[in-house]
Amino acid sequence: MALPPLNALRAFEATARHLSMKEAAAELSVTPGAVSQLVRGLEQRLGTQLFRRNNRALVLTEAGQGYFTPIRHAFRQIGEATRRLQAAPSAGVLTVSAPPAFAESWLVPRLGSFRTQHAEIELNIATTRGLANFAADGVDVAIRHGLGSYPGLRCDRIATIAMIPVCSRRFLAALPRRPRTPSDLLHLSLLHDAERQEWALWFQAQGVTDVSHAASTGISFDDQMLLIRAAASDQGIALVTETLARRELDHGNLVRVLDVAWPQEFSYWLVCPRPTAGQPKIVAFRDWLISERARPARRARQARTP
Repeated sequence: MALPPLNALRAFEATARHLSMKEAAAELSVTPGAVSQLVRGLEQRLGTQLFRRNNRALVLTEAGQGYFTPIRHAFRQIGEATRRLQAAPSAGVLTVSAPPAFAESWLVPRLGSFRTQHAEIELNIATTRGLANFAADGVDVAIRHGLGSYPGLRCDRIATIAMIPVCSRRFLAALPRRPRTPSDLLHLSLLHDAERQEWALWFQAQGVTDVSHAASTGISFDDQMLLIRAAASDQGIALVTETLARRELDHGNLVRVLDVAWPQEFSYWLVCPRPTAGQPKIVAFRDWLISERARPARRARQARTP
């Protein structure tokens, strides 16, 4: 047997609880006439009278009273189940889109901490260099590299960006003379980004001119993790994002060549559509990420130039 329409049952339950169609209408945000029509339609569908008027007051009939008790119980169960689901911050599958370099160097090494705190969340990490399409790709949250201005999205800063010159301890020890100033790097083996622009801009920011030789020689890479790997493998000095090189610095595979950081305008941001920003699984992931962003600062002294 088909169940009665849910809106009719809601109108009946509210009217029976208040014994007033006016109060039921206020609770349901509809007109008293709409409530009356829904209740009348339910009575016709059931083939029995649920209310009768007694001196301008509504009174449940015997059939109405018998129907009201299980209907009210059912609505209470639905409400309680909904509250339990919404109160569970670790429920569900969370799909996270992140740039490959950030995922490999920063996010993945920390995921054990998140799993310990929120074991019920099933994480799905998807790496892409392009912008995530939340609707088409089924992505819940994304990590983006930019200015943090994305219309329609909530944006929370995860990490600021500073570029630092790094190399391996072995490479540094083999140099005839330890670099002391930015200009000392001009004639050393430099590793480049694919567009060969970062070193020229870095030297310019440090007030060093005539950098044509430094910008034109050396190996270039189209992925910053490859750049970091090359520097850790004694192949030269790389200008890298401190956030992405943090693990290699902490493990001693890289060292700062100079204690000079070049702040960038861009940052890493956690973004998601505003309508879903309050979902418990997203709130849990966002709170965890924000707490994690302080960890490198507590270990910064370990990465200083020896």
